[in-house]
Amino acid sequence: MSFTIAIIGRPNVGKSTLFNRLVGQKLALVDDEPGVTRDRREGRARLGDLEFTVIDTAGLDEGAKGSLTARMQEQTEAAIGLADALMFVIDARAGLTPNDRAFADFARRASKPVVLVANKSEGKHGEMGAMESYALGLGDPVQISAEHGEGMSDLYDALAALMPEPAEEREEFDDDDIVSDEDLAQRPIRVAIVGRPNAGKSTLINHLLGEERLLTSAEAGTTRDSISVEITWQGREFRVFDTAGLRRRSRIEEKLEKLSVADALRAVRFAEVVVMMMDAQNRFEEQDLRIADLIEREGRAIVLAVNKWDLMERKPHLISALRSDADHWLPQVKGAPIVAVSGLLGEGIDRLMTAIQDAYAVWNKRVPTAALNRWFEQAVDANPPPAVSGRRLKLNYITQTKGRPPSFVLFCSRADAVPQSYLRYLTNSLREAFDLPGTPIRITLREKANPFAHKRKRPS
Repeated sequence: MSFTIAIIGRPNVGKSTLFNRLVGQKLALVDDEPGVTRDRREGRARLGDLEFTVIDTAGLDEGAKGSLTARMQEQTEAAIGLADALMFVIDARAGLTPNDRAFADFARRASKPVVLVANKSEGKHGEMGAMESYALGLGDPVQISAEHGEGMSDLYDALAALMPEPAEEREEFDDDDIVSDEDLAQRPIRVAIVGRPNAGKSTLINHLLGEERLLTSAEAGTTRDSISVEITWQGREFRVFDTAGLRRRSRIEEKLEKLSVADALRAVRFAEVVVMMMDAQNRFEEQDLRIADLIEREGRAIVLAVNKWDLMERKPHLISALRSDADHWLPQVKGAPIVAVSGLLGEGIDRLMTAIQDAYAVWNKRVPTAALNRWFEQAVDANPPPAVSGRRLKLNYITQTKGRPPSFVLFCSRADAVPQSYLRYLTNSLREAFDLPGTPIRITLREKANPFAHKRKRPS
């Protein structure tokens, strides 16, 4: 079983920087502004030959009951409850503060092994602050600089003394691997939930989990980091990413929001299926269309979720109207599944999870070569390519090169002369003929080699 360590401490002492250092990539947002981290974030950490799960937490701070600050602290307390050991981080350059002393008592009450980490210990001021930390009564401080990677060998020694055995290795999957149907049925489906701010993304995921795992608020922009959670639904495993709301670029001014948006875009690229969530009362707005276009350009399977359906007046044919609107506004992903849900009440969740699995299956689909070329001949006969400069374009044959998303290579005489309108015709025909609703389809043009190109014309 994996060993779990929670990183705790007051705001802005470098917990997220240390988290990123341990997991080997910039997963958590880092900024000079205190309180950047709100939800707890888990990652697979490696330090030398030690492997363990590490949890980044919100800074321990006091707030009125029910406030966002108080709920952030509840998330931190939940992380402590899940952990086998704690890393209590202080800012050595700032020295000990009353909050550090108060939260050191809090860490002791958790009755778990504690490693005292004096971060930002580089330089004379850092060393003096580290010496002060002996007063906390948590043992010898491990002096590090998470930003510059100093002191990691000392941290290794401190953690190795706590861990009973190395964590078992976890199998990783690569998109470029040849994946069998059996593997596809067993590996978790990576799902990103995206949308405009306050569309209800975190509320939906909390309902899936059956607990208040992610912070929610009526205030737009509560979620900052892209947080991943593991979900098992009717025997199928999912890895779901909650993301920050995506606003129009012209409205993004603060550096922190820019970092949050970049983190959300990384989650889209890492995902296999992206659920684009819209507010039922303000659906298919300009930003929704931009987000859907981004998902299509990234080549991810897409599911459209219309949230807050419980607030809509129930009228006949309203669902069929959603289908028509989706195909009208999003022709590039025509036929994409659209599901009406209520994240708050849990309505439509079964349909949404089924739609995710269906979209994932289509995204992985491969078309038999014989069937593909039979379709190709019929499609070209029904609608031949236009003549360019008086010469008819010759389309030779087509083959599928890969799935995820379905990608095809079309061999032809003059690739640069094939109009985009004809490629759209082929794409829509492919979608209809082989039941590929909603998924992005890629067609690459390639010129067939001219067998007579090496024979030069003789001079007269």
